[in-house]
Formats: sequence, structure tokens, C-alpha cells
Amino acid sequence: MTILLFYSIIINEGGIIMKVIFIKDLKKQGKVNDIKEVSDGYAINYLIKNGYAVKYTKTSSNILNETIENAKEQEKKDIENANKIKKEIESITIKFPVKSNNGKVFGSISTKQIEQDLKKLGYNIEKRQLKIDSPLSSLGFHNIKVELHKKVEAELKIQLIEK
Repeated sequence: MTILLFYSIIINEGGIIMKVIFIKDLKKQGKVNDIKEVSDGYAINYLIKNGYAVKYTKTSSNILNETIENAKEQEKKDIENANKIKKEIESITIKFPVKSNNGKVFGSISTKQIEQDLKKLGYNIEKRQLKIDSPLSSLGFHNIKVELHKKVEAELKIQLIEK
């Protein structure tokens, strides 16, 4: 038999269980914004005490819903902004003058060099966002992927030209 008391404490055959909302990730227990039922001792003495969770109440539930809504709105804005940058990036070609011998480049172009050129053009893109499938070691055009957001990827054109 289960009885609900104060919105967050449940008594069942195994003992007293408390509903909590996780405010920090805790390995193998819960992620941010998860609602879980845990034993009341564990909740009070560990999760709440160490700042991993808060007690589930109407107020904390309302705050959680607001937080989730705000995160969704921010995600939408981020995706819109990433799509704008994607259109701009896909319309440009970055040229790199390199030394070569019969079309074979000495060395290759790195993500750091591409990052620096993008910064000169006014784009704040880090080298970890640049995905190169194979080394840029031959003259001509190459396409690399730029991860602007988890859901938005652009293709950047790179041209290697002989000095």
C-alpha cells in the first residue's frame, strides 16, 4: 500500500521513499532535471545535503517546468543563429597558398590554421568544431564539416592553391 504525504514522501513496504529533482548530474543516479524516487535517508543525508537534488514539491516542480521551457526557447534561438551562420559559411571559400610538387602539397592544412582564418573573417569557431575526414594534402577544393550546433552542420570550402 502506498500513501502520498506532503507531495514528496511515499511510504511503502520497503520503507520511506522521497521524490527528488536532480539539480546536478550524479553518475548512475540521475541527470539534471530528472525526477526520481529514492530512500528518504539517502535523499536527505546525501543528495540534498551535497547539492545534487532538491525535494520534490509543487514549487520545485513549477521551477523545473519553467527551467525546461526556458531551455527549449534558448535551444530554438541557438539553432536559428547556427542556421544563419551556416548560410554565411557555406557561401565562402577559404584559400590557402601552399608549396607543392606536381600537385602534392608539402605538409597539410590543420584545423588550427582554418580556425585562425575563420576568426579573421569574424567567425568565432573553435578547432574542435571542424571535422576533417582526410588530411588536406593535395591542391584543389576540399569540403570540411563545421559543427555549429548539435543539430546544425555546415560545409566549408577550402581551396589549396600553389604559391
